[in-house]
Amino acid sequence: MDISEITHPAVRKAIEALQAGDKSWYSFFTDHPAMTDDGNTVDFKSFFAKALGNEKFLSVDKVENGGKDIYGNFKAGSWGTFKVFFKFHEGPAGKFDRLDIGQATY
Repeated sequence: MDISEITHPAVRKAIEALQAGDKSWYSFFTDHPAMTDDGNTVDFKSFFAKALGNEKFLSVDKVENGGKDIYGNFKAGSWGTFKVFFKFHEGPAGKFDRLDIGQATY
């Protein structure tokens, strides 16, 4: 899968880790990042303890907001495949302190 259009270097590396199911995914985030899934607050670490290695992008269809908002077709484990967004929020120290994900309508 081509992720070359993801222009934000840390987001691109984080997505590479997500795609590989690599626990280095966590290194791109603060210790306790905020997270929402379809607008509902969820615990980041608990969510990705289940998702990492089981869920990934099948395509990146659109990139916005300086490379921090990613839209694409996503395989969400047993939930199936659908269009999603991942919106990364960068904190003052350069790590991501918030991640919003959900179903996309584009």
